[in-house]
Amino acid sequence: MKISDALAKQLLNAAPDPTVIVDGLGAIIFANAQVQELLGYTPDEIIDQPIEMLLPERWRAAHPDHRESFFGAPRARSMGASRELFALRKDGTEIPVEVSLSPLETPDGILVSSAIRDLSAQKAIAQELQRANRSKTRFLAAASHDLRQPIQTLNLLNQTAKRKAADPVHQDIIEKQQKSLDRLSHLLGSLLDISKLEAGVIKPEITDNSVTDIFDILKATFEAQADHKGLKLEVEQTPHTVNSDAKLLTQILENFVSNAIRYTRAGVVTIHTALLNGSVRLMVSDTGIGIAEDQINSIFDEFHQTNQDSGTEGLGLGLSIVQRTAELLNCVVGVKSEQGQGSCFHIDVPQGSAMSQLQPVRSGEAARAAASGHILIVDDEPDIIEATTMLLEMEGFSVSSAQSIPTLRGLIMGSQTAPDLLISDFHLKDGETGLEVIDTVRQAFGPTVPVILLSGDTQNQLLVDHQENVTFYTKPVDVEQLLNTAVRLISESRQ
Repeated sequence: MKISDALAKQLLNAAPDPTVIVDGLGAIIFANAQVQELLGYTPDEIIDQPIEMLLPERWRAAHPDHRESFFGAPRARSMGASRELFALRKDGTEIPVEVSLSPLETPDGILVSSAIRDLSAQKAIAQELQRANRSKTRFLAAASHDLRQPIQTLNLLNQTAKRKAADPVHQDIIEKQQKSLDRLSHLLGSLLDISKLEAGVIKPEITDNSVTDIFDILKATFEAQADHKGLKLEVEQTPHTVNSDAKLLTQILENFVSNAIRYTRAGVVTIHTALLNGSVRLMVSDTGIGIAEDQINSIFDEFHQTNQDSGTEGLGLGLSIVQRTAELLNCVVGVKSEQGQGSCFHIDVPQGSAMSQLQPVRSGEAARAAASGHILIVDDEPDIIEATTMLLEMEGFSVSSAQSIPTLRGLIMGSQTAPDLLISDFHLKDGETGLEVIDTVRQAFGPTVPVILLSGDTQNQLLVDHQENVTFYTKPVDVEQLLNTAVRLISESRQ
């Protein structure tokens, strides 16, 4: 059955989307009735007119070249698939659209049918979702900010009490308190990490990094925890370098190691590498309880929890955060596991351009014992200053403190010696910030004073990323991590 021209026009007018047909010279030779509803033109008003009349002015000059390119190799496809498109209405307003192009072979040559779909509703929904996500992220950040300060104080006081308590009963109570605090900190930290990822706060800084340096941080952070559980922590010495963001990569590996220790009752946790084609596989293996085969494919999903019989609890966000952070780094994460036989989590990272020189690894305890120095604390919370001071002095450091920048300046005027380390809160009273604290100290003692900057606001990381020799932690910071970082920064500054 041959379709007549009249029937063809009827079919096109019955199509749900506005449709125009254009010849090889770019002239509109047909427009269906839906064009008027979307663009305001009657079909008669645009017939024989150039198709460019329906485009915003800024795109008209370039469009003939695109049109010629299509006619040179005609095929059904979307127009401008990788960019946002807009159509110009008769009243001069623009609307977001999607355009599908289809070539039509006729005795007079090839024509192109352009079906136009209005995306205004989808755009509005997307903007509403974006606003809702921003509001959710701001709420999480604000709520978490108010919770972090007391948790930080409790962590410091609990660790100080643990070092002073001699009675085994008291030690047991403190241990149980610490487990509850660690759980609270972990849950809050997961919410904060999600809020930072959704807010786009995290911007990777890609550089070449020594794998051994990253592994040393993991060893210092987790060796005491593994020892306490009766596990052996083995860390490979490797000359490899990786091209990635060291902080984010370390956070991913910290999650792997933390899980390995948590789910391993006896045996070994091993941090090691394998060289692949153009990349380095960083691996954390354990002799733990493993993962059931039917759960392997879901392990990186949000709110997915496994091994509920292990006595651990959580939101199931940790590995989801790992997955999203790895995507931010353009890296691939994976896991191999067999229930009852342990697991091996890995991340494949682009190889760096140079090999690193191997340095001897010192355990966290050995490094801690060898360290000393003067630490300057700046915080507007007296409880945090008191708790931090007690903890640092018990570790063998000397400590001075200030609650504001004017007090800090007075302290500096009375001292001729630079502090070995500055630990400062980001937000102080009267609008003062940790950035001003850093400037004040470094103007007096030079730019080499190392800094640990603590903040209850996830957004502040972007403000300090450009600062030299500044380590940023979101509260509540793990006390052992804080102490190990303090030791490392002071040791490095003396070399």
